Amino acid sequence: MATLDNTAGLPAPIAQIFALDGRRKMALLTGIALAIALLVGSWMWSRAPDYAVLFANVSEKDGGAILQALTQQNVPYRFNEGGGAILVPSDRVHDVRLRLASQGLPRGGHVGFELMDGLKLGVSQFAEQVSYQRALEGELARSIQTLSAVAGVRVHLAIPRQSGFLRNEEKPSASVVVNLHPGRKLEPAQIAGIVHLVAAGVPELSASQVTVVDQSGNLVYAREGGDTTQTLDANQLKHRREIETSAVQRIESILQPIMGAGNVRAQVAADIDFDQVEQTAERYKPNQAGEASIRSQQVNETSQAAAGPGGVPGALSNQPPAPATAPIVQPSGGTGTPATASAGNGSGGRRDSTTNYELDKTVQHTKQSVGKIRRLSVAVVVNHKVDTLPDGKTKSSPLSAAEIKQITDLVKEAVGFDAERGDTVNVANSPFRQGLHEQVADTPLWRDPGVIGTAKEVGRLLLFLAIVAIVFLKVLKPLVKSVLEGAKQHARRDAPDDTPQLPGQQELIPAYEQKLLSAREMAKSDPKLVASVIREWVGGHE
Repeated sequence: MATLDNTAGLPAPIAQIFALDGRRKMALLTGIALAIALLVGSWMWSRAPDYAVLFANVSEKDGGAILQALTQQNVPYRFNEGGGAILVPSDRVHDVRLRLASQGLPRGGHVGFELMDGLKLGVSQFAEQVSYQRALEGELARSIQTLSAVAGVRVHLAIPRQSGFLRNEEKPSASVVVNLHPGRKLEPAQIAGIVHLVAAGVPELSASQVTVVDQSGNLVYAREGGDTTQTLDANQLKHRREIETSAVQRIESILQPIMGAGNVRAQVAADIDFDQVEQTAERYKPNQAGEASIRSQQVNETSQAAAGPGGVPGALSNQPPAPATAPIVQPSGGTGTPATASAGNGSGGRRDSTTNYELDKTVQHTKQSVGKIRRLSVAVVVNHKVDTLPDGKTKSSPLSAAEIKQITDLVKEAVGFDAERGDTVNVANSPFRQGLHEQVADTPLWRDPGVIGTAKEVGRLLLFLAIVAIVFLKVLKPLVKSVLEGAKQHARRDAPDDTPQLPGQQELIPAYEQKLLSAREMAKSDPKLVASVIREWVGGHE
């Protein structure tokens, strides 16, 4: 019965592989499997994701909660060498951060108002107040820690007990300790923001009762009556720099259209008065005639009744009183001067008048502004003017006295020159040397982050291709070749010689082949004889 050949139509090497016995097939398949595993491992290594920092400098409690959440989400993670940062694949950093933020991680090691959720029924008022204060401190610390320059923060609140007596009432105070990232510092606006954030978050707490200290113990912001020289110094330097920079920009902007770009250099030194002065003056002037104002006036008048009619009744006694002999005199401008009047009939009186006038008083309160300019010193250097000759060449020549005077006048107007203040302006004309501009060195290719990333990717790809070539040329190809050669030799050795021998064919076989066949037949028929012969050969060569 004929056997179907499944290798018909296949290439010769593949057909030879299918024709191998089970042991050789297993060895070949094992080698191929190892080579494929090596290639797959190399490919996965070359395509391994880059890890980026997810969170750094987290507390141990937050770190354990974050790792537990990453394990639940099947997110691979690593630690850096120092163990201070948690790394995840760079393409999943933002997604993981948002997922963890929805779970409230990291908490930053501070407890907030969630502490109030665990209060039990019947807790004392003191314990409730302590829990509320801890929760308030934690919430304030969380808010301050959101600043980019702040790595950690602690808030301490001193909230006194309320008293029923207003004169014994004490105001709360707060202290803030900030731990900044290396190389970072808080700007004055950020410090003011922290202070007002704490003051607004605590009832009846004023900004003057807040103290801010950094991790080095430096006083960043002091409460009322404390030392605030550091903050004031920073503000002073900033104000001075702004004035000088603004003056330089005005000078260059007005001279560049005349002299050309790059032909003007200006420097301004400003002397600023940062003294805080308050004055109160009270002056008195004499009253002017006709302009005095009466503050108060008091008049006392007394009179004495005249004697009754007397004498003999009749026409002589029934007459009107005679005119007064002494007129009433009232002194003008006098105070407290009595005035008396008497009549011929014996009646009299007294009148006292007191008049108080307003004083001409002037009270003046003056507060000088901080940051007033005391003096400006301006130095300007202009390049020689460049003229183009008819032949196309350029010629450099100094400025004339009139041109320098014109530039000086422009500079004075630009900076607000004040001679009474002692300002000085110095304009110099000198040729500029070429090539003195500082050349910014280009970043070398081996330090460029983009080039480094590309080189890493290309290196991984080349290494993978080299591994593929080595596996194919040094493993697979020699393995397949050796297996096929061994199979061919085994087939030639074990194949029966069923070819009919023609007459005279035996003579055509070479003598060496005849001897080799005879030796094989002898070894099969009498192995002991062959062994003794070989032993004699070996002994004969000793």
